[in-house]
Amino acid sequence: MAITASDIEHLIRAGLPDAKIIVQGDDGQHFAAEVIDPSFKGMNRVQQQRAVNATLKAQLESGELHALALTTRAPE
Repeated sequence: MAITASDIEHLIRAGLPDAKIIVQGDDGQHFAAEVIDPSFKGMNRVQQQRAVNATLKAQLESGELHALALTTRAPE
């Protein structure tokens, strides 16, 4: 079964419950996500993206999620 944008949002939210999350994409493999989370304050972009990827580790490693373009930042 292909992963959906909604699935990705729920997985990210489980690890980053205070985040504002917008996920786009509907081909089952390629997605883009914008994640804005207070915990990102003081982190560089690599650290922020690693935090998001950690919430999706199993899906990325299994190939269920093939590609995810990430935009991350702390709220202003």
